[in-house]
Amino acid sequence: MKRTMRFLVAALLFASVSTACADQLLMIRSGLSFPEAMMALQNAITTRGYKVTYVQNVDIGLTKIGYKTDNYKVVFYGKAKEVAQLTAKHPELIPYLPLNVAIFAERDNTILVTDRPGVLADFFPDPELKKVFMRWEKDLAEIVNEVQEAR
Repeated sequence: MKRTMRFLVAALLFASVSTACADQLLMIRSGLSFPEAMMALQNAITTRGYKVTYVQNVDIGLTKIGYKTDNYKVVFYGKAKEVAQLTAKHPELIPYLPLNVAIFAERDNTILVTDRPGVLADFFPDPELKKVFMRWEKDLAEIVNEVQEAR
């Protein structure tokens, strides 16, 4: 059952980049409980000027296959004006936005997994976009590190 659950989470993440591999992901383990880690994640996102746009429950699909939990979510976030400007100029970015982080409980820990936005530079070689992707990646690393270091 755990293997199926992990597969589901990985499938969600890999959906945004078709040729994903381990070095294309950021993953941290937090000693915080799931609710505390979720709050720390949302706070870390907003303190960097982003807005949480949607929190998707993944657990509905998991319960259909027999797994019982409410501790699997995907947090979508972005800067509305920036996303609107980027997608107006580069509509090919629409499938990759808003950015997201999968968060789930595992025993007494909480795991955060997400795509590294810098990887998008391999698919969209525009130098201006690369600057944006690398800024997003820097911000994202700070976000997940803040959650990991929270007590």
